[in-house]
This record gives sequence, structure tokens and C-alpha cells, in this order.
Amino acid sequence: MSRVTVRRPIMRIREAAHTHRIDSLAAEEPLEIRVGGVPLTITMRTPGDDFDLAAGFLVSEGAVGSAGDIAAIRYCAGATREGLNTYNVLDVRLAPGVPPPEPRNFYTTSSCGVCGKASLEAVRSVARWNVRDDPLELSPATVAALPDRLRSAQRVFDRTGGLHAAGLFTADGEPLCVREDVGRHNAVDKLLGWALRDGRLPLRSTVLMVSGRASFELVQKAVMGGVPALAAVSAPSSLAAELAAEEGLTLIGFLRGESMNVYAGEKRLNVTPGTGNGSSGAVVPTG
Repeated sequence: MSRVTVRRPIMRIREAAHTHRIDSLAAEEPLEIRVGGVPLTITMRTPGDDFDLAAGFLVSEGAVGSAGDIAAIRYCAGATREGLNTYNVLDVRLAPGVPPPEPRNFYTTSSCGVCGKASLEAVRSVARWNVRDDPLELSPATVAALPDRLRSAQRVFDRTGGLHAAGLFTADGEPLCVREDVGRHNAVDKLLGWALRDGRLPLRSTVLMVSGRASFELVQKAVMGGVPALAAVSAPSSLAAELAAEEGLTLIGFLRGESMNVYAGEKRLNVTPGTGNGSSGAVVPTG
């Protein structure tokens, strides 16, 4: 199944000239995730790696922590009145004794990973693993190279220019897995689902690199997957920085070229002693 892009006729205007051509757009379709036949949530996503997306969503919700917690994942046949399979409805069967998560109140858009949560307290899920004591050490040079390494793996972005990306890297900057999606949170869930199904959780001594901003839900997902460091090319939110500091996660933002801002967990960055400028410590955003 390949539905990650959709071709559409457009008119292209360049200065005084205009032409008609076919353009490729990133596909966006709803995915309904069910657990044991009971609807759990609907998320807008780019089709592809749907099983990983469903598994990673359950990791983010704190419902599962190992591949053995999931008995089976399947597309639901007969999802339409005509009995056709849309490949937009998934049912997850949990292993015996694994309690299902609480259903979401609303659907999840491609820009929001925590829609439908009743309260902030409900979002702060209890993590299975402690990232604070993770021994990960990073060099600024390794971190600075991550955006280019992530970008080089974005195959669909090259055709559409309309997808977010998330990548898992080792402490040496080697890529473990990269996923793309119209939603930042979906791309991360696809990574977590890949890790769960491959028996890699918790993701100790790894770095999660995302193509957009570092929001609260992305910090939350990193913590839930046991990832000790999150880097983003744009700014974090205040709540993201607060959660990272509370959980002991290293949070890096405005990662562009050789410059970056470290908002939490700076102890993991191997910086050369004596390079500080002795200023008051105020940080001017580089965005």
C-alpha cells in the first residue's frame, strides 16, 4: 500500500508567467485506532507505518511497554457500508491481563498530540522508565550534525515539502530509524512503535531529533519511550522545558548550524571548560 503522496493539478505562477502542472502533496487521511474492538481515538496522519503508529500511540499513553503487551494489530475489513477495507481503521488486541487505555474524548489533529485529554494531570502519564539517570553523553558537534542527517533521510519531503520528520540517533549520531508524517506527534509515535515492536524499549542512550518545534507532547513521548535527549530545530514551549527539567531529559532547541540552546539537562553536553562569556545567562533566541 502506497498512499503517502497525492498528485494534484495546479497553476504555478512565477513572476509574470504561469503554467499548469501536476504537483505532489503529502497525503493526510484519518486513522481510527480501536483496542479490542472499542474505538480509542482518531488521528489525522500520513498513511504508512500504521501499525507502528498505533503501537507507539499506546506507548505514549502508558498502556504498553513491550512487544509482548500487544497480541495482534490488524486493519478492520468492512469498514465502509459497502464492506470495503479503507485501511484507515486499525484494531489492536492487547495481551491477556493488559488493561486498555481510556478512550480519548475527541479526534487528534495532525498538529496536536494531546487533544481530548481531560486535564494537564492526565497528560502527565506515569513513565515506565527513568531517563534522569541515563548515562548518555553528547558532543555539541554530534548534535549539530543531526538536522542534516535527519533531512537526508526525508524521502517523501523531497517530493512534497509538507511532512514533519522524527529520527532516533545513537550518541555518536548514527541513525537508528527515521519516520515522516504530517503530524509531529505521529512521526514520533511511529518511531516509538517501531522500537516497541523491535524489542528496543526503553530507548536508552539515544537522541530524538524532530524537524519542528519541541512541544509538551513531544517531550512527554520521549520520556514515555525512555529517550534521554530531545533536539529540535525550533523553539520549545515553556511547558516542554518544565517537563524536561522535571523528568531529567536533555532538551535542545534552535538547533541550527553549530548553534543551539540547551533548556534542560545540560550536564549531558560535553562542552569545553572556560568557553562561557561570563554574561548574566540570558539567552537570545536564534530563530
